[in-house]
Amino acid sequence: MGRAGTTQGKLGVEAGNGPDDGGVAVAVRDDALARRWLTAVELANTRDEAGLTQKAVAEALGVSQGLVGHWEKWKYFPQPAQIFKWYEVCEAPSDAAAQLVELATRPESRSWLSRWRSVIPDDHFTRRYLGAEGIASRLFMYVQMYVPALFQVPEYAAAATAPSARVRPDQEKLLVDLRMFRQQRVLDGDLFVTAVIEEDALDRPIGGEAVMQAELRYLLQMAKLDNCNIRIIRRDVGRHDGLEGRFTIGHFETVAGVRQAGPVVYVELPGDAVYVTKQDRVAAYTESSEFLAAAALSQADTIKAIEARLAA
Repeated sequence: MGRAGTTQGKLGVEAGNGPDDGGVAVAVRDDALARRWLTAVELANTRDEAGLTQKAVAEALGVSQGLVGHWEKWKYFPQPAQIFKWYEVCEAPSDAAAQLVELATRPESRSWLSRWRSVIPDDHFTRRYLGAEGIASRLFMYVQMYVPALFQVPEYAAAATAPSARVRPDQEKLLVDLRMFRQQRVLDGDLFVTAVIEEDALDRPIGGEAVMQAELRYLLQMAKLDNCNIRIIRRDVGRHDGLEGRFTIGHFETVAGVRQAGPVVYVELPGDAVYVTKQDRVAAYTESSEFLAAAALSQADTIKAIEARLAA
């Protein structure tokens, strides 16, 4: 994966590392809340796909149905032996159980989000997503109106989070710092991001002309990274699968491409969010992401589109 030198510099130290596959570890930012949620999602999906009730699984594991419900509501982590038994009862592969156990039982460490708890408390609608983003190996995102946070320069981020109905003046700097910190996994090549962005986002003057020029230069730099696939959808494209709104798909895999959990979909709404975890519904978003990529410019043509704006 490619690495980029930037003027922004290192913004933080990773909180932990994922499994070492083939001698190469994927740097992750540990967050127990996100791991508990992803574990619960995977257990519930495995049970649903097996056509079993919570009661049936509880009886097979020798625990109460209430405890099974707590695991699926991500209140607690089950023990490794209980995860393996769960998969056995559901006739699911034991190697998949082993991957989930690794995710669920990583040594606890202070969440990388702790420093932003004053603006992103545990009950904030974005909290699960941000925690999961630090664990993800790949992201697909579709955005319509602005450059995604993972590709923003500080000045653009400040203008995008300027005091509004959703951002208090005293929170603005912290939110900008959070966006810059999130970017570091991308800059280090530890997170692969595919972003399909509407052309309008390149021309909306957030922060003014000077800020937009800096943002376009940075977006161009990011588009040339090996682990970034940035694609623009021209405004003259007709109907496509993104017209209903923005969304992000998170994938959770080892460096060898072995699934540990998910994928899951995050749909942000004004002041709220929807998390899609049922795999048949996730599959529909995955299909939409493929249609969106097909409707967008190629990576090379996207780079040309950004360069043309910088040259104008």
